[in-house]
Amino acid sequence: MKAGSTLYAVRDVPVLENRVYATAEDARACGRGDVVLAQDPESGLVRNEAFDARLITYDEGYQNEQALSPAFREHLGVVTELVASRLGGRSMVEIGCGKGFFLELLREAGHDVIGVDPAYEGTNPAVVCAPFSPELGIRRDGVILRHVLEHVEAPWGFLEQIRDANGGGVIYIEVPTFDWILANRAWFDVFYEHVTYFRLSDLTRMFGQVHDAGALFGGQYIYVVADLGTLRPPSPAADVATVPDDFLRSIDATADRLRSRPAGSRAIWGAGAKGVVFALLMQRAGIDLDVAIDINPAKQGRYLPATGLRVCSPGEAMLDLPRGADVSVMNGNYLDEIRAMTDGRFNLWAIDHAET
Repeated sequence: MKAGSTLYAVRDVPVLENRVYATAEDARACGRGDVVLAQDPESGLVRNEAFDARLITYDEGYQNEQALSPAFREHLGVVTELVASRLGGRSMVEIGCGKGFFLELLREAGHDVIGVDPAYEGTNPAVVCAPFSPELGIRRDGVILRHVLEHVEAPWGFLEQIRDANGGGVIYIEVPTFDWILANRAWFDVFYEHVTYFRLSDLTRMFGQVHDAGALFGGQYIYVVADLGTLRPPSPAADVATVPDDFLRSIDATADRLRSRPAGSRAIWGAGAKGVVFALLMQRAGIDLDVAIDINPAKQGRYLPATGLRVCSPGEAMLDLPRGADVSVMNGNYLDEIRAMTDGRFNLWAIDHAET
């Protein structure tokens, strides 16, 4: 791919935002890289031109399980129904099945599905704990690719590899959408792990036959169901990607809001990639946060990359943070469940739509 004009850049960020560390010192010493987004003139895809795959290793230390959240499980229920309606009755493989939660949902619903992921930690013999490759010899009627393609350096080439290894079939692809990031000025949603930033038009023009396509999870995600055998090289997009001039407009306002709060009462809810980027850019704006809160036990008591911010459980936060503490919620989709969990104790503020 050829480099295009730079759309957005952020330097010296963690290369794995979803890895947590045993000590703050180790967290601050994490591997780092640059994000330089540009639209490739040949494929029309927006990608990080500074990405270096040699810096990335996905293994059991990678923690990105969201299914502990009721709101996210509701989303997975929607996806389960979608997959069942479009791929049901077929043998399936989920490439990049993570810790296996969605795969188990499908299996419990009676679907014939196996998984592949190097970060898998369970014991289900239906999951191959390895990166996908044609050498695995897996051929299924349907392929599920949820939140994988954005992590791949050459997404069309990866799809081509799957097509050739699988001999065609029907594919379900789900990724975050660049359009939502732009519309919401979501600077906290641009990170090194994601190499490519897709619009719905990018997905649909990769296939000659698309069965279904749309948006999910409050518009943050997009999906496509397509005939894998009709995969075709991406062509230049008719819709040129542009980043709004005021893309970073909320950084100063957010820093000012947090600056007005007393030390010891500034927290974030969500120790995933958004929280890592938010904490880092707030630190660069002169604001050191006090703690990150997360419902994932695998992250609790550990530290976020770059800032070394400690992660605690909701229960610990309820005990340690003062009533009225300012808690910046990293994803507004979780705001209602967090509000119910904390029973009005905190001042909750969703960074993606400024609702309190």
